[in-house]
Amino acid sequence: MASDVVLASDDASLVEAARSRRSHALADRDLRASLLVGGGFLAVGLAFVALLPTERSPSLLEVAAFVLAYALVARVEFEVGPGIAVPTQLVLVPMLFALPLRIVPLSVACGLALRSLLSTPTLRVQLERFPLQLVSSWHAVGPVLVLAAAGERPFGWAHWPVYAAALGAQFVLDYSSAATRQWLALGVRPRAQLRFMAMVYAVDAALAPVGLALAAAHRVWAPLLGVPLVGLLGVFARERQVRIDHALELGHAYRGTALLLGDVVEADDAYTGSHSRDVVSLVVAVAEELGLPAAARRRVEFAALLHDVGKVRIPGEIINKPGPLTEEERRVVETHTLEGERMLDQVGGLLAEVGRIVRSCHERWDGAGYPDRLAGEAIPLEARVVCCCDAYSAMTTDRPYRVARSREAALAELRVCSGTQFDPQVVDALARVV
Repeated sequence: MASDVVLASDDASLVEAARSRRSHALADRDLRASLLVGGGFLAVGLAFVALLPTERSPSLLEVAAFVLAYALVARVEFEVGPGIAVPTQLVLVPMLFALPLRIVPLSVACGLALRSLLSTPTLRVQLERFPLQLVSSWHAVGPVLVLAAAGERPFGWAHWPVYAAALGAQFVLDYSSAATRQWLALGVRPRAQLRFMAMVYAVDAALAPVGLALAAAHRVWAPLLGVPLVGLLGVFARERQVRIDHALELGHAYRGTALLLGDVVEADDAYTGSHSRDVVSLVVAVAEELGLPAAARRRVEFAALLHDVGKVRIPGEIINKPGPLTEEERRVVETHTLEGERMLDQVGGLLAEVGRIVRSCHERWDGAGYPDRLAGEAIPLEARVVCCCDAYSAMTTDRPYRVARSREAALAELRVCSGTQFDPQVVDALARVV
């Protein structure tokens, strides 16, 4: 958890959007979705109270202690994309063996509601976001169902298969409720949430055995034994939040620098500037079609915006020449990739990485490109994507020396050059996107 935080542009957008939503009242669609899913939890929780038998009789003080402990531990938050991982297994697991199973889900809901009261600045926001606390409480239903079906037994290590099944049921119910709410409220497909939820469940799975060890202790004071660990996790959570803050600030700085350089290109040459912006949207779509990792999608987006930045160092009379270039003029133009790399290398950081892609944006699949005569997969994939999309955009745009081609004609030309000038895989992805 102490590793460096690197956010791709889409991850950063998810984090910032999630932070904004957490600090505001629920939007109408989100409120309706949360009421629907949270109302289902409330119905199930009340049914448990009415129907599940129990022989446990804790005092009101014990119940209150667990609710308070749950609220305090839930304040230790690890941001994972649009979601949050919290170490509540340290309290939930002992709660399942100390309290009557039938009141555990509603006790968890009370703990989350109390956490919200302690964290959210205004009462109105707290009240309007209450249905969301009910949605988040669904994770407690799964373990209760499994443990109740096995009989409300006291803790024993010999029953570990039942406990493993209870943990699995926790994940299923939690994912189902969260995915349903996100789908209804925000239109996010359930599959899209898997990679973030998997990280959250990895935290839960790692802490569950610790929770079982606490459950083996005295039931009232068991959560207190986990206080040192919770304190340590709190330190790590604050450190991660600071790292994410810095990553977001750095991402904004990089994007601002890239946009500023893009404006410089456009001020120097209006066609080159508008062409670069057109290439960006196409490149992002092709990168997504190819399934590039998030970090690669971020690099290819910036490379698309800045692939022609070195042209500001090329004399305008050559860039805007209406007729064919001479051999000497062509050699001058071909230096723009090297100039672009040098400019971005001076910025450093992420843009220095982008500069190395910019250098290769005019390499050819068959090795006949420039400046390094790279061939095939020796060319960075991001550069291959930019090269193909750049050519398509250029063919479908009016130039000083010719009119734009149709989409069909441009795609036909790309297919003719597939395997020689362009990566065949990228050409196919571009054709699907277009």
